[in-house]
Amino acid sequence: MKRFFLPITFLSLLIAASALAENPAVIPVPRPATATNWISRHEGFVALAKQGGVDLLFLGDSITDMWRTRGSNVWNKAYAPHRAENFGIGGDRTQHLLWRIEHGGLDGLSPKVIVLMIGTNNSNSDPADEVAEGVEKIVAEIRSRCPASRILLLAIFPRNKPTDKPGQMAKIKEVNRCITRLEDGKAIRFLDLTDKFLGADGTVPEGIMPDFLHPGETGYVIWANAMQPLLKEMLK
Repeated sequence: MKRFFLPITFLSLLIAASALAENPAVIPVPRPATATNWISRHEGFVALAKQGGVDLLFLGDSITDMWRTRGSNVWNKAYAPHRAENFGIGGDRTQHLLWRIEHGGLDGLSPKVIVLMIGTNNSNSDPADEVAEGVEKIVAEIRSRCPASRILLLAIFPRNKPTDKPGQMAKIKEVNRCITRLEDGKAIRFLDLTDKFLGADGTVPEGIMPDFLHPGETGYVIWANAMQPLLKEMLK
């Protein structure tokens, strides 16, 4: 019987095409070595998770991370009394948060509520449906690892940095429209605070987000106040 072998170059093209067909937003990967302190910060979160004793956990990227700086005064008053921890890391995309979760980021934890917002960094390059799939996979991983926890899934905040690409905010709106379907009214609640951060002209004012992406202290006050009624209900 004559056997036929595909040339190695063609096989390589097939493998490459298959890899390109996958959605990078759902494939867990660590940040590159150039991401200063990323691994060490993750390892610090893993150590905190193993200690347990967390009732309220925030997961996300730099917008969440900055509760430690710009939002620290609000955090100390509103969340610290609830045995809260912040596992946000600036620059993270959905695939990076997935990697952190799969590598001990939630081990030992069973918070009453997990507040999740992720995806703004994906919006720089990924299609809306792929970003939404990344968010959906994170929610599924949280449900699998922390089945007793409720998830407060936040819509990605609006942004209008001068360097943003045309249509980027429209893409974020589409992601938010897609992920609303994840709410089940019980274990998963969805909250869209977009209107809270927009001025009369439909853009983000500098007084709320000084760099038109990350809230300033005023923005964190707005966030906390707008989220409080639902969060209070979920923490009961």
